[in-house]
Amino acid sequence: MGDWSLRESLDTASGTVRWDRLGDPGGEPVVLLHGTPFSSYVWHEIAPALAAGHRVHVWDMAGYGTSGMYPGQDVSLGAQGEVFTELLAHWGLREPSVVAHDFGGCVALRAHLLHGARYRRLALVDPVALEPWGSPFFRLVAEHSHVFEQLPAPLHEALVREYVTSASHLGLRPAALEELVRPWTGERGQAAFYRQIAQADQRYTDDIQPLYPTIDLPVTVCWGTEDTWIPFAKGQELAGLIPGARLVPVPEAGHLVPLDAPARLTSALLAFLGG
Repeated sequence: MGDWSLRESLDTASGTVRWDRLGDPGGEPVVLLHGTPFSSYVWHEIAPALAAGHRVHVWDMAGYGTSGMYPGQDVSLGAQGEVFTELLAHWGLREPSVVAHDFGGCVALRAHLLHGARYRRLALVDPVALEPWGSPFFRLVAEHSHVFEQLPAPLHEALVREYVTSASHLGLRPAALEELVRPWTGERGQAAFYRQIAQADQRYTDDIQPLYPTIDLPVTVCWGTEDTWIPFAKGQELAGLIPGARLVPVPEAGHLVPLDAPARLTSALLAFLGG
């Protein structure tokens, strides 16, 4: 995966999960969670910047990126929340700061609200957290995943490439697009792509949405103002549900804020983590 690679692994009930950590071993711990259909690569610019003053943990969710992919795998948001809780225990992190994008937002929230994971601070970046969610394309694929799984490889890759591209407002650099698309190619990757969409279910956010007013820790909600996947208004709604949460608009950024506006997002995160 170019100069971005995850050197460690943990075997979980949902398969082998790849992970890594950067920065000073004695620094304050920060954990970064990616979303779908992405991988930890979305943090490849931000993680090193945060690592200058923190101990940064990154991981590929089960069934994503370089983590294990196999038929019958449970890659649901419910499973990912349990895997993340297990990872925190494996790392020995009792109260890290957490930064979570897209599906990672739901994973972090479920781990905290349902599985007892404790955080020092929580930054949510264009998270999947409020109903309704899922674009028309996403719902179409979810309802007919068995059909899409049979697409010829070139058509599948073109579909994934177009889908990932649509998450960016400014347009992705060719190298970045390649890194995000590559895990979903080949027979194994193609099946995994449709598996994770087929298992996406709004009930995983419905479970926790009523609990947002009970969150009792510093929270910032960063949102790309040009997000066409989940509109900025959802960020305003979410910030209003979490006591004391601050909304940080990120101008000229679409859903893929970590790649559209890495400098702006890093600045906002450093201010929040150091506060």
